[in-house]
Formats: sequence, structure tokens, C-alpha cells
Amino acid sequence: MIIGYMRPSQDDPRCQNQHEILKRKSCDRILKEEHSSAKQRTQLNAMMNELQVGDVVVVTRLFSLADSTKHLVDLLKEFQKREAHLYSLNENLNTQDSSGRIFLEHVKALLDFQGDLSSESTKKGMDEAKEKGTKLGRPRKLDGNVMKAIQMYESKEYSLAEIREETGISKTTLYRYLDK
Repeated sequence: MIIGYMRPSQDDPRCQNQHEILKRKSCDRILKEEHSSAKQRTQLNAMMNELQVGDVVVVTRLFSLADSTKHLVDLLKEFQKREAHLYSLNENLNTQDSSGRIFLEHVKALLDFQGDLSSESTKKGMDEAKEKGTKLGRPRKLDGNVMKAIQMYESKEYSLAEIREETGISKTTLYRYLDK
């Protein structure tokens, strides 16, 4: 079965252009999302669940189908798993031929590259923040139990075990708040 899939975009809010193009591609079914929102993809979800071996999903451009590179890779893997295919007209991508399979490998490599760049950038930013003396991580928040544990500790009337039992605050956490 040839399934056309479309979703609203800024330049085609009612999917009229996409519909005309997909009609010319002799689609057996044409599915249209009502929203462009990534969270409201009911037609896409239903289509992916119903894909059969040999089905071909036709889109005017990859942007109509996927919301991100990772989403595209996930969808392409699902197509592969179900032995279905994707044909994107704008990108001239057809997973039925070798160029489509090569495209999947390239997209996976780009996704890995994108992840490496993001990770490296994060590490660099954290190192720079540490050099400036910025404390990383979640800010400490004094709650009633921590305050009670500190008071008990400072009164020197309670053992660490008693403080732990009474407040639920561990020795490590207590010392962290006391900066010992």
C-alpha cells in the first residue's frame, strides 16, 4: 500500500500543496495531521502501528514526517523493522533502494556527531564554570529536617545515629550542609 502522510506547516497550513502532490503520486491512502504540534501526531502514531511489510509512506519532505534528527532515525529504524519504506519527494530519498539505506547510515552518523558536539560543549561549559568558582549541580535547599539535624548536631546532645533516626538525614548529607 502507498500511504501519503502530511502535516500542517508555516508555508502550507491547510496541507493543500502537500495534498495535491501526494494525489499525483497515486497514494492509496492520504493521512493528514490536524496540528503541526509534535505532541499531537495521532495520524503518524496510528500509521506507524499499522505499517505492513512492503508499505511505502510518501511525504513531500522529511520535515513533514520527523521533528528532529533523532526522531527521523527512530522512524527510519521502525520502517526497517517493519520492512516498510519511506519515499521523501523533496529530498529524493527512497529507502527501497541502496541510496536510502546509505542515507540512514549517514543520518545515524550525524546524530552521533551531534551528540558528541553537545556533550563536548557541555563538558567545556562545566569546566569553565568550575574555573570561575561556580558550584555545579542542584542548589542546596534547607528543609525542616535538615535544620533540625543541624540543630541536633550543634547541641552535641545527640549521636549521628540518633540524628539519622530522628530526621532521616544521613551523616554525609549532614556534613555536606555543615561544610565539613
